[in-house]
Amino acid sequence: MLNILLITLDQFRGDCLAASGHAVVRTPNLDRLAHDGLNLRRHFSQSAPCGPGRASLYTGMYQMNHRVVANGAPLDDRHDNIARAARRAGYAPTLFGYTDQAIDPRVATGPDDPRLQSYEQVLPGFDVGLHTPSTDFGGWVAWLRAKGHAPAEAALAALAEESERPAEHSLTAFLTDGFLGWLETREGPWFAHLSHLRPHPPYAAAGHFSTLYDPADMPPPIAPADRRHRLHDGLLRNPLMAAPTEAAEARRLMAQYYGMISEVDFQLGRVWSALERSGQWDNTLIVVTADHGEQLCDHGLVQKAGYFEQSYHVLGLIRDPRADTVRGAGIEAFTENIDIFPTLCEAMGIEVPVQCDGAPLTPFLRGEAPPWWREAAHWEYDWRFGRIGDGPHPWPWDRRLERQTLSVRRDQTHAYVHFGDGSWLCFDLERDPTWRTLTDDPAVALTKAQALLTWRAVHADRTLTGMLTEGGGVGRWPPMPQGWRPADAQ
Repeated sequence: MLNILLITLDQFRGDCLAASGHAVVRTPNLDRLAHDGLNLRRHFSQSAPCGPGRASLYTGMYQMNHRVVANGAPLDDRHDNIARAARRAGYAPTLFGYTDQAIDPRVATGPDDPRLQSYEQVLPGFDVGLHTPSTDFGGWVAWLRAKGHAPAEAALAALAEESERPAEHSLTAFLTDGFLGWLETREGPWFAHLSHLRPHPPYAAAGHFSTLYDPADMPPPIAPADRRHRLHDGLLRNPLMAAPTEAAEARRLMAQYYGMISEVDFQLGRVWSALERSGQWDNTLIVVTADHGEQLCDHGLVQKAGYFEQSYHVLGLIRDPRADTVRGAGIEAFTENIDIFPTLCEAMGIEVPVQCDGAPLTPFLRGEAPPWWREAAHWEYDWRFGRIGDGPHPWPWDRRLERQTLSVRRDQTHAYVHFGDGSWLCFDLERDPTWRTLTDDPAVALTKAQALLTWRAVHADRTLTGMLTEGGGVGRWPPMPQGWRPADAQ
């Protein structure tokens, strides 16, 4: 059995990797993984913010099926997930960090169950090596005090002070130390999920990483589009998403973000070294991705939300020690975080659950380019949580909240955005890859809209739709014929 190491770097933009051509940020350890495995250059998260994005990663499902629409929306306990699958494969999956999944209230012990008081619960199936929810960071603040620091009482405020302390005392270093201590005790195949918060805000890199980049060297962000392109500005008016209006402050923010990336990259270098010293580097499958991206002042925004690509294009690296033929391969096909769960299932030698909307990336690890692979990336965003208080919304007949949603289909030439109220945008990426120019051809927009509708039809929940009634009872799923491929990929 292989060791499995699943790493998430929260809010890591997909283009912020030196190995992918970024001109400023330095990522030598992530670059090493890219040069020794697969670099998924067009890899996308399926939703934002953290809870919805992670629900898709952990279940292999689109948001329209798992229905985690916001931080705090519970994950239905009927769904399978990465941790439960790892247990079936014989591992004891262990978490270092956090999973941001609210429990299904139907499995709670009662209204006083403490798990109902926070959405930052542990995904069912995981053992906990070190839990670092943003409410207390798993003992990091106490660890800082023991080292003579006087951090702020509030966890996020303590994180905002990281530039004032040595990098060796950062949250990222603390979590890495915890994982490395656990690694030293392993005697058999293991499955670990190392879930780092950085480069998530506050925009304050640790120690000397806060001065690693000169704000003057920052590339200019993409300017906001003409107002006529922003017919749904309301969903982007959150003041927390407004980029600094002063250019100098925007450059400072970007420099801190790149510093956070370089710091977490440094800590991952410690992990790679530990795996090599222990003789486990060549028996460990490593996956690195993110729950969502970061606007980083592009389109006048920071953080993540809405429909722009910067909020959903994420890092995607896979190193399978058995895949000698794909060292350093850059994959230009559209891949999605929902593909990670099926990929790990095949790596662990177990069946891919029927709930999965994604497909295993195994062919790419064999150096193959599947002719049936998807032709576009897809993501969804739901902002009803900002409108729930606008009620009353009599349930279930009032469907106004269901209109506070959007779906995106992004292919080689266009990005089609469909809103729950029926309005839409269609960006011409051939003419302008910055998402500022709309197509002039309504026939093109119609074609893209039809493709999005087909995507939704093909991927609607099919939990029992493949079952047959035989002799008055529910039959078994029929065996798949040789060479079978997903229906939407024929």
